Amino acid sequence: AGAEAVRRAVQRDAACRFAEALVCYQEGIDLLLQVVKATKDEAKKRRYRQKISEYMTRAEDIKKHRLTFLSDGKYHKQIRIEENATGFGYEKLFHEYLTEVVSEVWVEDPYIRHLYNFLRFCEMLVKGPCKVKTIHLLTSYDESGGRSQQISGLEEIQQSLRNYGVTLNIEFSSSIHDREIRFNNGWMIKIGRGLDYFKKPQGRFSIGYCDFDLRPCHETTVDVFHTKHTKKM
Repeated sequence: AGAEAVRRAVQRDAACRFAEALVCYQEGIDLLLQVVKATKDEAKKRRYRQKISEYMTRAEDIKKHRLTFLSDGKYHKQIRIEENATGFGYEKLFHEYLTEVVSEVWVEDPYIRHLYNFLRFCEMLVKGPCKVKTIHLLTSYDESGGRSQQISGLEEIQQSLRNYGVTLNIEFSSSIHDREIRFNNGWMIKIGRGLDYFKKPQGRFSIGYCDFDLRPCHETTVDVFHTKHTKKM
């Protein structure tokens, strides 16, 4: 298992998918350390330790590289979420960009239909460490028969957010098409499926119903940019 995790790390590292590579390196290192503890052959232990040292050095290099680019907003990160993959709750995707200076968020998504997903996103913003005061939502009306339920649900979320000192501004557009989320610290996230990339749970009492990290996902791509280095045409 450790060798497989490291193999994935090297592949993603070579493909410049550094965020994913770092996760795989860390997983592989943890597993290989367990192997070292269980191995009695000293020669094998030395070989494992040498490899672990190499992987740790590479993981630290990736961390430094990402921190440098994050501080200046110079990088574009792409995450590919595979069909039925788990471990991609909203915190995993957004948390590193939700710094303490974030006070305003824009969500543009024509298909805000699964309101519990949007509610979960709002809960993440309320928990911090950011200090969000205003959320702007631009979406379209649900014309498939759930328009009144959509409006009442959003108004309920709006009222609940007021209790936490957060204003939710809701606008509807019939021409909106693209999906993107922006923070006022300059970070912009585009998700192919918007916030609704999670699959429907098997039941109300199935694993993953409450914890989105355990919920299987639809296949989608997440792109992260910084507006400081995004040209406008």
